[in-house]
Amino acid sequence: NLFFSNSSSNGSGGRCSLCPQSPEVSFCPLSPEISPCPQSPEVPYIVSTRYRTAYHFQPPRNWINDPCGLMYYKGIYHNFYQYNPHCALWCWGDIAWGHSVSTDLVNWIQLEPVIEPDNPSDIDGCWTGSATILSGGQPVILYTGVSRDNCQVQNLLFPKNPSDPYLREWTKAGNNPVIQPVVPGLNRSCFRDPTTGWIGPDGLWRIAVGAQLYSYNAALLYKSEDFLSWTRVDHPLYSHNLSNMWECPDFFAVLPGNNSGLDMSVSIPRGAKHALKMSVGYFDKYLIGVYDLKRDAFVPDTIVDDCRLWLRIDYGDFYASKSFFDSKKGRRIIWGWSQEADCRSDDVAKGWAGIHTIPRTIWLDSDGKQLLQWPVDEIESLRTNEINHQGLELNKGDMFEINGVDTFQADVEIYFELTSINAAEPFDPSWLLDPEKHCCEAGASVHGGIGPFGLVILASNNMDEHTVVHFRVYKSQQKYMILMCSDLRRSSIRPSPYTPAYGGFFELDLAKERKISLRTLIDRSAVESFGGGGRVCITSRVYPAVLADVGRAHMYAFNNGSATVRVPQLSAWTMRNAHVNVENGRSAI
Repeated sequence: NLFFSNSSSNGSGGRCSLCPQSPEVSFCPLSPEISPCPQSPEVPYIVSTRYRTAYHFQPPRNWINDPCGLMYYKGIYHNFYQYNPHCALWCWGDIAWGHSVSTDLVNWIQLEPVIEPDNPSDIDGCWTGSATILSGGQPVILYTGVSRDNCQVQNLLFPKNPSDPYLREWTKAGNNPVIQPVVPGLNRSCFRDPTTGWIGPDGLWRIAVGAQLYSYNAALLYKSEDFLSWTRVDHPLYSHNLSNMWECPDFFAVLPGNNSGLDMSVSIPRGAKHALKMSVGYFDKYLIGVYDLKRDAFVPDTIVDDCRLWLRIDYGDFYASKSFFDSKKGRRIIWGWSQEADCRSDDVAKGWAGIHTIPRTIWLDSDGKQLLQWPVDEIESLRTNEINHQGLELNKGDMFEINGVDTFQADVEIYFELTSINAAEPFDPSWLLDPEKHCCEAGASVHGGIGPFGLVILASNNMDEHTVVHFRVYKSQQKYMILMCSDLRRSSIRPSPYTPAYGGFFELDLAKERKISLRTLIDRSAVESFGGGGRVCITSRVYPAVLADVGRAHMYAFNNGSATVRVPQLSAWTMRNAHVNVENGRSAI
């Protein structure tokens, strides 16, 4: 029997008032008072080291947010990141750039911070930026600095020794800031996060910067011949009347149906499209279109005025993503920041806050409409203790327990095969406006025609705690729509964590293909799920008491729909710990 409930186990029903789980915390000053969480005067449970991830990227301690300046250089992968070297909170004026390096995107060595607030153009914070490899092979970094009066400007950084593959030391340009907010109608406190540069047909470099002007938001376009002196183009790369500022814009080329990446600094092949990604509200959203070289502007394939209908990079706890071209393997890689879902007093108690998601290969589907993502192949090097099951059949109410792997650190791949598509319920297009709401209304305990079916993870013995990743199948007028949910409402009996139900829709031609794939990476307090071959990705943060109490968690494949669902293949692995920024790591180089 299923023990799911549609109600939240902790009764919070919303975000913790002392820890606003809004991406605005990446730039808004926080109150200095650190109060206990509501209904949780004591927070010793959260101090458990078992909530720290085992193979996701995070520093040994303190606050981390946006990934920055990602690049592959002289055989080394670099992850620079927004970092508070002093505590586990985002604090105005303290944000610097941490720096870690890797040869495999799995194991990371922490180096010393490379940018710290120490001059007038960044004295109140060194915020997000990007790295560009210039034509001669030298890397440079553009980043946003904040001055005393909250004026946001763009600064330039050069490596002191370009022959050092670890790029341990950097020098700020003498003419910083190289770009200032001198645009009519520009809100100078909303002008940040320059993109990686690319070269246009005229041989000039271009970048885009997120900005808020008058009543609209834009990715402002700038040109330069030498990457030192910049001139604003008289029109934005793209703009929209969104109410929230566009943070962390990203602009890159993709080929339909080709999972190879494209280097924006070289000639882009015919038939390529472009993706414009922006971080806005709570999510990273994107548009697919063409880069009109004559107009020097991005033109979406489809104009969708309601931004709630824009596609998302990830439908869960994922923000401020950054991509780069990996010249080693000819792919484009993206990853983002996943913030904690507990309260600030919890973060102070445990001494750390924030992780980066697993790096993902990202490409455009064969229809040219949607980006697909998949964890980089290198993460599979951590797999061990493989278990397999074939030919399972799940009837309504069935739960099949998956044993033989560490349920707190696992990689699980399942294919669900539909025996019939006739039982699909009708699809309501209004659900696209708020898939999270629909996941709450159509939870795992609500019987459907086809679905819900999927995976129950991090479940306690009595099911008081469990997280559910599941699908439902709906029939639209001419296609099938798949709802994918990651339901955290019963993920923890603790009172303080934010426990929503995340969700997103994707299309699937079930007349041709009856299988729906689900891959879920479980890493203690982090859960990343990829549905339909990477059509919908959902990152979640969970804090089950069973993990802190060193109890045993259960994992099940289940079906709670009327139609029988087959599982032709189920594979799962225990994931070993990665070597990620351990305290003595910096002595290795």
